Amino acid sequence: MEQTTITKTQENTELTRDLFTFVEQDDAGAEKMYAPSISYWQDAWRRLKKNPVAMVSLVVLGLLVVLVIIGPYIRGYDYIAMNVVDKNKGSSAQYWFGTDNLGRDLFSRIWVGARASILIAIVATILKLVVGTLYGAAMAHFGGWVDDVLMRIIEVINSVPYLLVTILIMMVLGNNLFALLIALSITAWCNTARQTRGMIKQLKESEYVYAAEVLGAKPSRIILKHYIPNMLSILILDASTAIPQFIFTEAGLSFLGIGLKAPAISLGVLISQGQQTMDFYPAQLFYPCAVLCIIVMAFNLLGDGLRDALDPRLRQ
Repeated sequence: MEQTTITKTQENTELTRDLFTFVEQDDAGAEKMYAPSISYWQDAWRRLKKNPVAMVSLVVLGLLVVLVIIGPYIRGYDYIAMNVVDKNKGSSAQYWFGTDNLGRDLFSRIWVGARASILIAIVATILKLVVGTLYGAAMAHFGGWVDDVLMRIIEVINSVPYLLVTILIMMVLGNNLFALLIALSITAWCNTARQTRGMIKQLKESEYVYAAEVLGAKPSRIILKHYIPNMLSILILDASTAIPQFIFTEAGLSFLGIGLKAPAISLGVLISQGQQTMDFYPAQLFYPCAVLCIIVMAFNLLGDGLRDALDPRLRQ
């Protein structure tokens, strides 16, 4: 009975315009994105800032850069000026890190040496990335017999012991900066080339690469405009790990007498000189080693943070 009454009431109800409220259509508001749009690099920087170890390493590296620039001039001592009266002095208010066996201020010499070591590592890293990226891009883009021949060349280079190649280069070219850069980067680019080859083989199947090829783009343009920009995150990671490796390798070669030699100055040269007097004046060995360890550790920790920040699988 109740259901019959409801049905009759609905039939007697007249639908009029007054029963409805007109809602305006907001096309602009419907398409508006209320969540902020974050690019890949902005998201990577956000994640990097959440990593306290990486941020501390970044601050330390910033301070080190400032010190290698202005450090040699803070105390006002010339890093090559000898003073036999003050030779082998310990740490004091006058000489913060003491002096060496020729009376030269160690504080100034260490920051000049750190500057040289960092610059050598940066230049060697640039050579490694440029050669390795272009070589690997050529292998992946052309493929076929070109890929096979270029890959065999890499295998031959990697089969020769690195230390043997370094010694031969330094013997032929001499103990100078140019020879050291060649020795550091002559085989290091091979790993970058392999990594680039694998990445570009994936990018090669992308639609925008097909479109560029159909439009008649040259291989050099495709490599520079399409492949490399999409590999920047990988190249940054490669650079963050290569720089500390080159700094440590340069120090090791110079310490063994294969790399730079006095009067040239680097952290490796200072460590080699400090080792000769470590029994009586250990500070001359301790300070260069401490600076070297801080630089290498800061770069490695920052590299770990960049690896996590640039990982697209962790993007939110």
